Amino acid sequence: MTHTTRVRAVVSLQSRPILKSHARLQYDNVREAWALLSPERVFWPNEVSLDILRLCDGRHSVAQMIALLADQYAADEAEIAPDVTGFLQEWSDKFLVTL
Repeated sequence: MTHTTRVRAVVSLQSRPILKSHARLQYDNVREAWALLSPERVFWPNEVSLDILRLCDGRHSVAQMIALLADQYAADEAEIAPDVTGFLQEWSDKFLVTL
């Protein structure tokens, strides 16, 4: 029997996150909220999380995402960078985002 171990992907400023193929954002008309759907799981991201997830398109680097979000929220990049990278790392660890 062969055992394989998963190597943890670690987020960097150069990473270009994208939602996994089995995960998708969808608006729920009944709850009037956005949901991230994955097999057997539903996540209800808050407004900031949703803004991060919408940028997970494989085109934006994490550094670009931080700059865009800082501009959108009139925040300092250095202050929000740990929150953005931590969020992306958590979602990568849950197999919802590819880095």
